[in-house]
Amino acid sequence: MYISPRHEKILDVAKAEERVLVDELAARFGVTPQTIRKDLNELCDKRLLTRIHGGAEFPSGVANVEYEDRRKIAAAEKNAIGAAAAQLIPDESSLFINIGTTTEAVSEALLGHAGLMAITNNINVANKMRVYPKFEVVMAGGVVRSTDGGIVGETAVDFIRQFKVDHAVIGSSAIDNDGALLDFDIREVKVAQAIIENARNVILVADSTKFERTAPVRIGHLSQVNTFVTDHCGSENIRLVCAENDVRLIEVGAG
Repeated sequence: MYISPRHEKILDVAKAEERVLVDELAARFGVTPQTIRKDLNELCDKRLLTRIHGGAEFPSGVANVEYEDRRKIAAAEKNAIGAAAAQLIPDESSLFINIGTTTEAVSEALLGHAGLMAITNNINVANKMRVYPKFEVVMAGGVVRSTDGGIVGETAVDFIRQFKVDHAVIGSSAIDNDGALLDFDIREVKVAQAIIENARNVILVADSTKFERTAPVRIGHLSQVNTFVTDHCGSENIRLVCAENDVRLIEVGAG
């Protein structure tokens, strides 16, 4: 999916300010309001923004963004987060890798490692890692979600519970200001909860747009993870939650 440079800048503004208005964007980019309306319509058609009166806003609420579109949101930040998280995982270790575009960025960064046993409910992760003989890839069974290749449901939960691994890499669709980790699909949440329960070290990877979104289903709480890797944490309350619960906060975009 091609996104023009102006569209990328509009998304950046929407991400930073939560919403964008036609007249303000027209003045910012030196184009007509009609051009901006066309831009916003195209971005909304791709489900990267949601239309409101006079403009558009960054997606939130009960409907998740389409998977391929999510890949485009904060792509550079996700790659940086993936590289930083991969550095926390030593060779010759076992790990869970959960569903998500940011967790996939971690799996991509792990391709330089050796001797990993990767257990995943993410078909995309398995496809990335399976061709490397230095990895043992174990795939969870269960219902394959057509939208993103995630494997969810009770069968996947039972499968995950057979293991006790060194590390877990998990994502979250939204992070509430009180530290709650949230998602959209209760079946996926149950798998994520099983992963947290059966890993010695839990690494949460999430870009800063997750602070701006909401989702209806609770995965757990930030206090249940050991390390949180993000591009930037603008919430002082989240920083306090991390400090009070001995959660290591790594900001790859800081400075």
